Amino acid sequence: MKTSQLKRDWRHWTIAVTGVNAHAENPGPGMAVARCLVEHPEFKGRVIGLAYDALDAGLYAREYFTASYLVPYPSSGDEVLMERLLGIHDYEQIDAIIPCLDSELPNFIRLRGELAQNGIKMLIPSRDQFTLRAKDHLVELCQSVDIPVPKTKVLTDPSFFDRVARAGLQEESWQYPIVLKGIFYDATIVNNAAEAKSIFCKLITKWGYPCLVQEVIKGDELNLAGLGDGEGNLVGHVTMRKRAITEKGKAWAGVTIIDEAMLETAQRLVKALSWRGPLEVEAIRGEDGRIYLIEINPRFPSWIYLSQAVNRNLPIAVLKLLDKQTELGLAAPRSGYFFIRHAQELVLDLPEFESVLINGRSGPLLNAELRPINEKSA
Repeated sequence: MKTSQLKRDWRHWTIAVTGVNAHAENPGPGMAVARCLVEHPEFKGRVIGLAYDALDAGLYAREYFTASYLVPYPSSGDEVLMERLLGIHDYEQIDAIIPCLDSELPNFIRLRGELAQNGIKMLIPSRDQFTLRAKDHLVELCQSVDIPVPKTKVLTDPSFFDRVARAGLQEESWQYPIVLKGIFYDATIVNNAAEAKSIFCKLITKWGYPCLVQEVIKGDELNLAGLGDGEGNLVGHVTMRKRAITEKGKAWAGVTIIDEAMLETAQRLVKALSWRGPLEVEAIRGEDGRIYLIEINPRFPSWIYLSQAVNRNLPIAVLKLLDKQTELGLAAPRSGYFFIRHAQELVLDLPEFESVLINGRSGPLLNAELRPINEKSA
């Protein structure tokens, strides 16, 4: 570990943040996480963006990122990722990484120990924690802690959709509409077998097997962004109710609420998993008044800036926990704060974009040129 790192507290760290895309239908959380960091009055450090594509907007958002780098896609494996991260670390002296995408977490989990040996901290779940909250294990988890969950089926055979259409699968009570989910991302409500097969093929092609089929529960969609300390405690949270959603079901507008049943659900899950790090609990308050768990995402949501807006800045709390701080400085939960997402053009010179394609980096050079990223691993 660098001696310079030992002398600095969280307020002066260099933080790397992933998931800095700004796709309109499904934006990554990285831009919002970075915004939480740079707008906190005590944070005087630097934020570095880690992107997977040259069109990820965070590469060029200088108001949030001092510099940004392309890193290998998760499918390239942890060894290639480690080589790239150490190259960036030699140049930037990273103190901590906040991963923001589900698909990359298995690589970061495997690299956690090696990164720590190089002075790079992360507050992320263990492999077992990550697996137990996965969509294909959700029913089992909920049954173990007595939390209602919609009927869910792990699916590899699309002929299931024809059986629903022909007979309604009376033995299992499946009927349209149903929800189809990819193993990592994306959820779509389908109304017939033809539509279901088309969406199934797209999800499998994009995310691989299996696909998840879930019962549709009518009611209010609630999301809780939280932070687990690894000892069974939910040490911070913000809850909101969705008021507008995209075609992929992502929140486009929402309002903060105080919901004790939703909070209790999250606390039970965090305790059962001994969850370490950020998480998002997605649920529906059904027409019967019960909270039905939909899924648990192992990272901050894209609406996490709402936590900064209500003085419960959870990304800053991550840094404090990593720095062994005991006082997180989170204000009391507040209701009635409304957010609306919007799209915005980010304008840059063409040579800067070309530089990212060639060198895998955006931002001013501080010391010396960083070796360009291998094109095959980008």
